Amino acid sequence: MTVTGLREENSAQVVVQSLRDTPDERLKAVLSSLVEHLHGFVKDVDLTHAEWERGIAFLTEVGHMCDDTRQEFVLLSDVLGVSMLVDAINNRRSATATDTTVLGPFHMVASPPRDLGANISLDAVGEPCVFAGQVRSSDGTPLGGARVDVWQANGAGFYDVQQPGLQPERNLRGLFVADDDGRFWLRTVVPRYYPIPDDGPVGRLLAATKRHPNRPAHIHVIAEADGHAPVTTHVFVEDSPYLDSDTVFGVKESLIRPVVLVDDPQRAEHYQIANPFRLIEFDVILDRVTA
Repeated sequence: MTVTGLREENSAQVVVQSLRDTPDERLKAVLSSLVEHLHGFVKDVDLTHAEWERGIAFLTEVGHMCDDTRQEFVLLSDVLGVSMLVDAINNRRSATATDTTVLGPFHMVASPPRDLGANISLDAVGEPCVFAGQVRSSDGTPLGGARVDVWQANGAGFYDVQQPGLQPERNLRGLFVADDDGRFWLRTVVPRYYPIPDDGPVGRLLAATKRHPNRPAHIHVIAEADGHAPVTTHVFVEDSPYLDSDTVFGVKESLIRPVVLVDDPQRAEHYQIANPFRLIEFDVILDRVTA
């Protein structure tokens, strides 16, 4: 019997060879590439035993921080730019389709179905506003019946899952069905910029690298329609702090919108909001799925 020992010069090859009988070809390809890059990284930085132990302890703590309403591994992926890279690779779209961005770590509970025009701000923390738009196909056709999932932080910069017992459940979340013209509208509050949870290992990593934990103000949107590729995106508030330094690298210029002051009694009546009112408008363009 010949024993092939693992040495510094052949480490990746030995481990990759051990994967040769993996029946799932995609799993074999992913693991093989991971091993090659991971071993290359270890050699590139001359990783010490102490650093290896600290890395294992860090990842262990990241796992311990995860629960039903917090995903520390998603935060880690976000702040290292991996989430945005995966998003970019998996969302190569037409030039007319709405840009995508990260899902974020706070889509941890299902948004409740709500009627068009409903007020999703159950705690009334923040400046009232209307969020409205139209879902269209990339050829301009309105997509009646499109589903629009919306969630956001309140005017103090917190999501409902961050303040259980203080915010009502499913606060600032809603699942809407667009009308026959693909239009949707709802009442909410102007969101505020906020820090991602930084009381755990990911926060300490940001501090160690002199990075802030903040995200600019935004509203999350997932839009879907039959026969079309769904879009997961954000609407960023124009002039919000941190647009140029989002800690999860999620900002795209095409997704920035102003908060407009509207003085129009008829429109205010339509939206069932006091006049004048704040308005954020955002149309969503979906690519048709081809067989």
